[in-house]
Amino acid sequence: MAEAIISQKIEVASMQDMAALFGPYDENLSVLRRQIGVEIAQRDATIVVSGEPKAVALACTVVDKLLLMISRGERIESSRIHYAIELASEGQADMIDRIMNDVIAITYRGKQIKSKTLGQKTYVEAVRKNTVTFAVGPAGTGKTYLAMALAVVAYKNKEVERIILTRPAVEAGEKLGFLPGDLQTKVDPYLRPLYDAMFDLMGAEAYGRMVEKGAVEVAPLAYMRGRTLQDSFIILDEAQNTTSEQMKMFLTRFGYGSKVVVTGDITQVDLPGGKKSGLVEAVEVLKNMDDIAVVTLTHRDVVRHELVQAIVKAYDKFERRQAGRQGG
Repeated sequence: MAEAIISQKIEVASMQDMAALFGPYDENLSVLRRQIGVEIAQRDATIVVSGEPKAVALACTVVDKLLLMISRGERIESSRIHYAIELASEGQADMIDRIMNDVIAITYRGKQIKSKTLGQKTYVEAVRKNTVTFAVGPAGTGKTYLAMALAVVAYKNKEVERIILTRPAVEAGEKLGFLPGDLQTKVDPYLRPLYDAMFDLMGAEAYGRMVEKGAVEVAPLAYMRGRTLQDSFIILDEAQNTTSEQMKMFLTRFGYGSKVVVTGDITQVDLPGGKKSGLVEAVEVLKNMDDIAVVTLTHRDVVRHELVQAIVKAYDKFERRQAGRQGG
């Protein structure tokens, strides 16, 4: 026997908040209706939610949390609504507020950078607490950007004297010599994502000034050999493409007063000849050591377009099926 249909009203503070909640062309409402299975209508400054009691209760909880986020100036988008529904469905609605309360950094344009998922919040807390943090997860989970935001904050707070960003130019190898230009020109394409993130956080002019005085360095991993990096915030990006030797070299470069963040996606290893990823090995070797954290992010932490999350999830399922067939 089907449950009775009920309705519940939610008062909205202003029409601006109403518009922000509904989203362009009511796309946010479409997500709520489709994912929870309720009807939502507007009557002046009131929202009326109709449906089965459990669905209505869930929808009202999510809407209340979204309105609270809007009142704090947060932008509501479909990926956040999906995640809020997931948390509320699991009885973790209070975590929605906790995630959004912590301002990690503010960009040069005044935009606040905050964690958007529980996984991201755990990651940020791990970086703050530990000397070395490994962040493993798919594209779009904010691994590199959040690390760089924390690095900028640490520099501004005078916790470190410089920021060092590095990644392996794995595709370069012997091909590097055939590319036109000097060495910096040759490696720049591999480092471009790091430049772009720094420009977004600091602005091109501030970034340029910091580079001039040696406070920021963006370089391929090979440049780290033979150096001791003290009082530095060091980020190794795309670490799944390091060899075991490169990872060991990198992890023995930092000195006193430094913090290290290593990010990578172990499903996207591009090393030639089937070599084992240095990131995979390092996580196995170091996962139980004090002052070293290993944070695993998943498709639930993808904060790009919701379709990216769906794609990551689909590939995860496909790879598990393939592994099951091979194991069988």
